[in-house]
Amino acid sequence: MKQLKLKTMKKLLLVAAIAVFGITNVKAQEIEFGAKVGVNLSDIYGDNTGLFDPITSIFNVGIMAEMSFSEKFSFQPEIMFSPQGTSIGDDIISLGYLNVPLMAKYYVTKGLSIEAGPQIGFLLYGDNEGRNVKDDFNTVDFGVNFGLGYKLNNGLNFGARYDLGLTNINGIEGSSDSYKNGVFQVSVGYFFFKTKSKSKQ
Repeated sequence: MKQLKLKTMKKLLLVAAIAVFGITNVKAQEIEFGAKVGVNLSDIYGDNTGLFDPITSIFNVGIMAEMSFSEKFSFQPEIMFSPQGTSIGDDIISLGYLNVPLMAKYYVTKGLSIEAGPQIGFLLYGDNEGRNVKDDFNTVDFGVNFGLGYKLNNGLNFGARYDLGLTNINGIEGSSDSYKNGVFQVSVGYFFFKTKSKSKQ
């Protein structure tokens, strides 16, 4: 079973990587590359989670590329390391994910955008007060993101986003409880490199 999960994760990671980095053939008017860092307020919701409380995790961090197709529409794939989890009393369950959000962005006005898109996450570790609990959780997580962003002309940008988990992350054998991730994220980023299509140069 673990070998099957590992093979599935590798295939999904390959697909996600192609989606993120296969942008050289995209006929975007402009492509910007950057990095971002932020803070997570995360929790786990679902069956019998009344005693679960949110936790704050600092330094979600990753890289991003924004492909502009017009003044209003753009596409922003990302690769993010995201510490998540929940607390039960004094016990903290820490889950580390490699997340790949694929965000569509619509600029309501200059600089201000609304965004939404799917996300796939790969579990890197699971820890409960020093005890390895990775096997208690499913390896792959799917979700959808909704958020707002604001970008300055100098490349500095800010964002607020909610990741709504859609799939059961409970991997405990014999358990019928369904658990899902819920993460509120704020971030600051910077686009440090820009390319333009030949027609726009």
